[in-house]
Amino acid sequence: MTQTLTIHVLSDSLGETGETVARAAAAQFDSEAFRIERLPKVSTAEELRAEVRAHCGTHCIFFYTFVNEELRVEMGKLALGGVHAVDLLGPAVDVLMRASGYSPTGEAGAIRRTDQDYFDRIEAMEFAVRHDDGRNTEGLQEADIVLVGVSRTSKTPLSMYLAFKGFRVANVPLAPGVSPPHELFELDPRRVFGLITSVDILMEIRTARMSELGGWVPGYAEREAIEHELEEARAVMRRIGCIVVHTDDRAIEETAREITAHLEGYETQD
Repeated sequence: MTQTLTIHVLSDSLGETGETVARAAAAQFDSEAFRIERLPKVSTAEELRAEVRAHCGTHCIFFYTFVNEELRVEMGKLALGGVHAVDLLGPAVDVLMRASGYSPTGEAGAIRRTDQDYFDRIEAMEFAVRHDDGRNTEGLQEADIVLVGVSRTSKTPLSMYLAFKGFRVANVPLAPGVSPPHELFELDPRRVFGLITSVDILMEIRTARMSELGGWVPGYAEREAIEHELEEARAVMRRIGCIVVHTDDRAIEETAREITAHLEGYETQD
């Protein structure tokens, strides 16, 4: 039977990256040839030497992912003494530094910050779904951005795009003859954006929509009704005191940039 050897993964963070690479390398051999053991959170050269002494058996195999330069240097010295050691992160960081001229931050566990950004985006998208089309208005205070507008002014597509960028977005339709939820008027107006488009564009979009659905809603795509609907919507937007954003013939990305630029401006002022 093949003797099982241990690959020790040393890290000044959690060692997740090192373990992944170690498993990929070990997979090239018999399934019982190697086992992986993480030795995380090594913070000083003294701790490093102690870990190596404690785990260095006959074969002394260490994979390490130190971002701390002192630990990398110390491990290099230990490798000269007969330790089988592989620096998984250092050479890659050095190549990027030489190629770009940038200096690495030396921040242990930085990859988990990227992972957190991913999970924040997922949470933002779930928020946008829960607060789409006027649902759960009691949660509007939790939103980073609230979009209001009449039907077919791109509220939902824009909400999802901004959510993918990490913003918690809610959108509330402004329907003719229907009072807007009172929560809208309790928000910081700088976080509320009114979406407006032209009568002609709304007529075209709504006519096409009704054709797709195979029905007809009186007034929904008629010029006079749309003009009145937009007047009512503008009146609500004035009451809120929000920024009005025109979506006429604009890509979602352009509208989103305008909205986020306003937000960044407010944050700078604050």
